[in-house]
Amino acid sequence: MINKLNITSVHTPVDQNVNKYVQKKIGQLDKYVPRHARQSLQVDVKLKEDKVKNKSRCTCEVIVNLPHEVITINETTINLYAAVDIAEAKLKQSLKKYKDMHDNPKIYRRLLGRFNSKH
Repeated sequence: MINKLNITSVHTPVDQNVNKYVQKKIGQLDKYVPRHARQSLQVDVKLKEDKVKNKSRCTCEVIVNLPHEVITINETTINLYAAVDIAEAKLKQSLKKYKDMHDNPKIYRRLLGRFNSKH
């Protein structure tokens, strides 16, 4: 679970259901972050709702501060829950790429060496 998860809203009140939903979806993505980066991981979620010509647009912006990089995901749909879902899927892919880039390659070599020597 992510310890530093800040949820803010712009032009819309955030009720407890939305708050719990964001914590459930975004808060459990720490398993896609390398272990050494989990201590300094900070996530800001900004929820925004606009009404343009009788149409509502909901925006979910997720900013993840990591040791060597800042990942920003911005998604706009007609429903706030759908925006959070799509942002979570995009963030999951970005965090997987970050973990592959910044994880220790020596561990993989040791594991592959052990696996290949047994078979």
